[in-house]
Amino acid sequence: MDIDVLGALAVRENGVSITPTAPKPRQVLALLALNADRVVPVTDLIEELWGDSPPRSARTTLQTYVLQLRECIGRALDGQGDAKDVLMTLPGGYLLVSGADSDVRRFERLVGEGYRAMDAESFTEAAGRLGEALALWSGTALADVQHGPLLRTEVRRLEESRLCALDQRIEADLHLGRHRELLAELTVLTSRHPAHENLHAQFMVALARSGRRGEALQAYARLRTTLLRDQGLEPSPRLQRLQHSVQAAAAELPGVSLLAAG
Repeated sequence: MDIDVLGALAVRENGVSITPTAPKPRQVLALLALNADRVVPVTDLIEELWGDSPPRSARTTLQTYVLQLRECIGRALDGQGDAKDVLMTLPGGYLLVSGADSDVRRFERLVGEGYRAMDAESFTEAAGRLGEALALWSGTALADVQHGPLLRTEVRRLEESRLCALDQRIEADLHLGRHRELLAELTVLTSRHPAHENLHAQFMVALARSGRRGEALQAYARLRTTLLRDQGLEPSPRLQRLQHSVQAAAAELPGVSLLAAG
């Protein structure tokens, strides 16, 4: 089974899509796919579908959705197996047997390798592994699935993991002297995340190393305005030190000299 959730939901058995078009069965499949090879309790599925106000018929309706999913699986199996062995009923819940990797598992494995490479200061390997991990994404996680409370939490978790991996890949690229190549990407990212301090710090580093100290100070000013307006906070001491360093034309981040790479 092939499972993709880092973008639109796509689940295939024997190369055939088993992803339903109806919103509720699609939600059920999304939660099962995110937890492939683990039991998803019936109570979790009901909460995902109806929140705190499930109908009296919730369990019966859920069973209907599971039956619809098994019909999709059965068509994909084309007589080569039993759908009940792929979407299993177990005590307390259901389990989707994947028998293979998913894009989420590949992402998490590559990110782990990238972080370990960062810890070892193997920046070329780190940038490569983290870049591979980020390339698995084709959009917002589960972009075409209706989100109940559980999927909403899972999507937030995945998006945060994506942002952390992106942050570390950029850090690795800065260590490798790729500051000019990062400018366009960081322009977009700081616009998309106007209160994200580390992205702004990296943007300031890249700008200053590219001989654009004035623009680096403007990036700091925009961040400060946003933080004061929205949160009543000044930038962190680290960002303030970076601003002073840029003004003095000797700016450094821990382990990253702004001017050394020219």
